[in-house]
Parts: sequence; structure tokens; C-alpha cells
Amino acid sequence: MLDAVWHAVARSIAHATGRPCEAQQTSLIGGGCINQGFRLLAGGRDFFVKLNAASTLAMFEAEAAGLEEIAATRSVRVPRPICTGSDAERAWLTLEYLPLAPARPHAMALLGEQLAAMHRVTQGQFGWTRDNTIGSTPQVNQQESDWCAFWGRHRLGYQLELAYRNGHRGALRGRGQMLLERLGQLLGSRRPVASLLHGDLWGGNAAASAGDEPVIFDPAVYYGDREADLAMTHLFGGFAPDFYHAYQRAWPLEAGHRERRELYNLYHVLNHLNLFGAAYLRRAQDTIDRLLAACR
Repeated sequence: MLDAVWHAVARSIAHATGRPCEAQQTSLIGGGCINQGFRLLAGGRDFFVKLNAASTLAMFEAEAAGLEEIAATRSVRVPRPICTGSDAERAWLTLEYLPLAPARPHAMALLGEQLAAMHRVTQGQFGWTRDNTIGSTPQVNQQESDWCAFWGRHRLGYQLELAYRNGHRGALRGRGQMLLERLGQLLGSRRPVASLLHGDLWGGNAAASAGDEPVIFDPAVYYGDREADLAMTHLFGGFAPDFYHAYQRAWPLEAGHRERRELYNLYHVLNHLNLFGAAYLRRAQDTIDRLLAACR
């Protein structure tokens, strides 16, 4: 017998689609460290469902909005959001089910082209119309006209303050504050356009569907320097050379992007420190020290 949550999810799907829907079967697909992922057969159709505590509904609503923002660009495929909802115990995000596999070279090259096309979708300010999450950490997207100010306040500054509240003090706080004060030196005269970003583009959030069509998912959407998306693809690996060559052909990166890569990835290193603990402390401290040395 299926748990009551699946009947609630099916009712949510029926309400969103206007078609009768009854939960029939579920199978655990897995998920990251944040949510559980399931394949749900309901009303004769397959869906992908993320489950978490009822208190995470806003996180799922923001993720659905981010997927819709990317989908509207018609650049790179994302799973189509069906509905979000919650009951007394669980919240859910229901998406179209896409059988996925690791992207082969052709799909990687196409993803590079499509990501460049997505990045060409811009707006006048950095940030977004709503806050969301990076993992389960709140991600503040208050809009700013200045990229350096946005990155300092709402990315590095936010994570450093959270690390302080989590007990990581001493050198990290002091050196981190020095870095924030010298951020202008590291970014120099860079004045990027505010591009639509996936926001959490590591190798585990990109794959290919049938026919080698690239798919990206689990976004933390905002508008920012496109180099921030490209930087994260290097953080844990998983993106083939074909991806980078195709992106460069479509929209070459500006001089200095390799030097800025570590500055942008520091945000994710700090977030991992805040999510997973002291195993990331040395990496965060070493990154800050290298960035400060570059200011001399």
C-alpha cells in the first residue's frame, strides 16, 4: 500500500494538469544530500518527485520557478515542473520524468553551445526577483546594479557570516573580511552583463536524455556574471573538453577568467563548509589566502 503522501501528490498533479491521476507505484531513484528522489507512476504516466520536510515547500517553489525561467529561454532543456505542494509532514516538487544518462562528447559540445545561448539572456540588474537556495542554504538574490557589490554582499559576505554563526571564527572571519575589502582589486574593471545563470552547475546537475539531448537540473537561478557558472563546472570536474571548446566558440570568455574562477568558486566552498562542516575549512582558508596574495 502506498503512503498517504503519494495520494496527496497525485491529487496535486491532477489539480495542476486538469486530468484524473491516481498514484500506482513508486521507486526510489535517490537524490543528493538534501532531498529524496522518486519515480512515480500515476495515472499511467511517469513523474519525478522530490520529497522533503513540509517546511521546505518554499525551496521547491523557488526551484520550480527557476526551471521555468530557464525553460522560457528555449536554450537548454530542463525537466518541466508539474506542481509543488505539501501536507502536514512532507513537501514535494513534481517534474516530468526524463530517463537520463551521462552526457557523451556530442551532448557535452551541444551543452556548451546551449549554455552560451542561455547566458545571452540578460537583465539590467544582478540577482533575481525572488530568493532561493543553494543546496539547502538560503541564497539571497536582492537585486543590485553593481556586480562587485552583489558578489560581496549576497554571496561571499553572506556565506562568511553564516560560517561565523556556525562557529567557524578566528582566521576565517578575519581573512574573509580582508578579502571582502579587497574584492574590487580582484574584479578590477570587470563589468559583466547580468546573464541568466543555472547557479549550481556541477557535474551532478547535468546529463543527457534520449537522443543525446543535454539536460540541466537542480538549479539555483539568478542573474550574474556568466563566468560564475563556468567556474563551478571546474570545481568538481565532470565536464569534457568538448563542452568548453563549444562554449568558447559560441561566446569566448574575457581575459582573466581563469584568475576569477577561484573567487567565484569560493562561494561554493564556503557553502559546503556551512552545509557539511569542518572538512571544508582548510580548503576555504587556503582559497582565501591565495586570493589575498593575488591582491599584493
